[in-house]
Amino acid sequence: MISILVLHPGVSSALYSLPEEKILLVLIDESGDAGFKLARGSTPHFVVAMVIFDDFKEAERASKIIEAARVSLRIKTEFKFNKCSGQVKDGFFAAVAGCKFTVHALVVDKSTIYSDYLRENKGRFYNFFVKSLLKHDSGKLTGARVKIDGSGDREFKRELGAYLKREAGEGKIVSVKFFESHRDNLIQLADMVVGAIARSYREGDRNEHDRWRKMLNSKIRDVWDFR
Repeated sequence: MISILVLHPGVSSALYSLPEEKILLVLIDESGDAGFKLARGSTPHFVVAMVIFDDFKEAERASKIIEAARVSLRIKTEFKFNKCSGQVKDGFFAAVAGCKFTVHALVVDKSTIYSDYLRENKGRFYNFFVKSLLKHDSGKLTGARVKIDGSGDREFKRELGAYLKREAGEGKIVSVKFFESHRDNLIQLADMVVGAIARSYREGDRNEHDRWRKMLNSKIRDVWDFR
């Protein structure tokens, strides 16, 4: 899984060393895979979401709230939507309910994708839809610095970083760097948010498919169903 942290130019990469001034933080994460073997385990949907904070103080406050929630919910490592129990999910989203952030997401129903260009190459698939989300950012990524989860295939990360800088739009992304997601509470927030949106498309999942998305309704500004 790849996560992206976007900061305005001049902002330090260390969250807790940032000056206390109004800045913009955007975190991007994805849920699902790029495979098309839908009858043999590939996810039917691919989702990319942006979590946007309007200023650093609120982002820092949210990070501290998530840290406290990890202790109270007895999470030893990090919050991962697909690994958390329903009770932990409830506790997490209740904890961040008072945090001031907004969410924009892109949802791809893979059964509607017929392009061989996208179906036959996972890298092209992922890059195309990340680019699509970035281009519908309402100007939020202008002059951005990008950070990507340091885990995963090295060659793929290098190609993705180059792709983002090349395709996101002139003047938008000025640098792309890598980090360890388990050390960043806000990246965990992005994971939980995109996981909740993705789960809402699994209508056969008992009566809980949209349970956690509903807890985010006040923060969701746009969910784009790609066609």
